[in-house]
Amino acid sequence: MKYGVMIIVSIILGTLSRFWMLKIDYRQYPGYPHGYAVHLTLGFIAAVLGALFLPALLEENYIAVTFLTLAVQQFSSIRDMEREFLNKIEKTELVPRGTAYIEGIAKVFEARNYLALLVSIAVTIGFQLLEWYGGLIFGIIAALVLQKAMTEKNIKDIGDVKVVELEFKGENEENIAIGDVVIMNVGVQESLDYWKENGLGIVIDPKDDNARATLANTGQRQAILHDVAAQLGVRLDVGVQDYTPLARLNLDTGRVVIIIIPIEPDEKWVKKAVENTPVLEGSKRRPLASKAGRAAAD
Repeated sequence: MKYGVMIIVSIILGTLSRFWMLKIDYRQYPGYPHGYAVHLTLGFIAAVLGALFLPALLEENYIAVTFLTLAVQQFSSIRDMEREFLNKIEKTELVPRGTAYIEGIAKVFEARNYLALLVSIAVTIGFQLLEWYGGLIFGIIAALVLQKAMTEKNIKDIGDVKVVELEFKGENEENIAIGDVVIMNVGVQESLDYWKENGLGIVIDPKDDNARATLANTGQRQAILHDVAAQLGVRLDVGVQDYTPLARLNLDTGRVVIIIIPIEPDEKWVKKAVENTPVLEGSKRRPLASKAGRAAAD
């Protein structure tokens, strides 16, 4: 077969690039082995399509190239599948992800199949130009560049995070607050005492007006609550509303304040958990990119 070695090497490297970006972290998603099987299979299909792209062009078989449109349709359905699955299990979460987080995860899994396809195409181009070692070099460079391009920002990139003591205001100290922001009113004395003993406060100061607008997004704040609860646990159960973690916004400064009762109350790791929460694609705002936004900031 004229392009046999090229196609095989392209498929292998394309599939490996998908495997490289398929990992289970604290979110336990995708769950294995079923999630691994689904996504690796789709990554393999994407790599096959990418491997056949250049040989089809070189042989002037332009009809075969149109099969790439089928890949686009298939990968788009992946987003719908992931969205549907996560929405179904959302009701089982004590601290939900939120729709913005779910949509972000669904987009990521769709995009990573394109990564496998593009790496496979890069391998064939390198193979055609510089034989097998060119395919390896082109494939590795493509995987590294695409992975870097897809790396998302975290909260630490847009805000300064610190853990603070909770404040209790009111005649009977029934209002839980951080600074000027009253976050929750607790009427049950037992619950109030529990907050005083175990509760932690978190403050996120936005670094600029872009960050301020992003942190004001309710989906982004819900994602922070979910990630902290997922990593450090939360003292909460169904029907127990008094211990629900909450995030509120200081309308004057754009500062986000959070109260939570984590199972692991280590302040260092609470801060790390917040800092490592991804900035959601659907929550990003850039008011400073507009003239009106810059004028308002000045």
